[in-house]
Amino acid sequence: MATSFPIIILIGRPASGKSEVIDYLKKTPVEERLRRFGIGVLDEIDDFPMLWTWFEEDAILEKILRQPRIHTDAEGYFLHQYQWDLLIERISLDYEKKLRDADYHDRCSAIIEFSRGTEHGGYASAFQHLSEAILEKAVIVYIDVPYEESLRKNRKRFNPARPDSILEHGLPDEKLERLYHNVDWDDVSSGSPTHVTIKGRAVPYVVFENMPSKTDDPALLGPALDEVFARARALVAQG
Repeated sequence: MATSFPIIILIGRPASGKSEVIDYLKKTPVEERLRRFGIGVLDEIDDFPMLWTWFEEDAILEKILRQPRIHTDAEGYFLHQYQWDLLIERISLDYEKKLRDADYHDRCSAIIEFSRGTEHGGYASAFQHLSEAILEKAVIVYIDVPYEESLRKNRKRFNPARPDSILEHGLPDEKLERLYHNVDWDDVSSGSPTHVTIKGRAVPYVVFENMPSKTDDPALLGPALDEVFARARALVAQG
């Protein structure tokens, strides 16, 4: 059975359920995953490990080498607004390198994951830095939760012993408030209920309404993903 989705751009507020969706997909046997969701071997491209490397480098520079921080200030905020877009450019570069394997999409579905708030440019800015190679093959899945739910789940998942963990990292309340209280998804997607226009290209999207939360319970998440990816398949089939 062929892969239906070469690239899935999975976005939403922090702790909206993105990592739980990926974890569920990874734990689903590949033949079942292909049948139910149209997704092949999962290959993740996530900007969180990239930005966490910056935090670690700044800590090494400041505490061990006694040198100035180069990425973030003492409170952990980026020194420059363009660093948010740099992360998306890094995602595009990582994807480009994967295409050196000619059969990459015969085997793999790439899942590109990130969050953006209006405070640092939002999705309107981030989308402009996705490569044409990504946009021509992508479908967007936006996980929709209000800020209050993002805050609740961010607090719940945070494990201070594993701050670099995909499933257990979190933000301090004040940082979540500043960076992600406001998001621009509704504005970005307002032109069409099915497609977002990015650099002149109509990219299909579906919204996963995750209220009340389905990503906390695999028994609820599985059927929800069946429905979400059925809608995405229908959009892709329409061309």
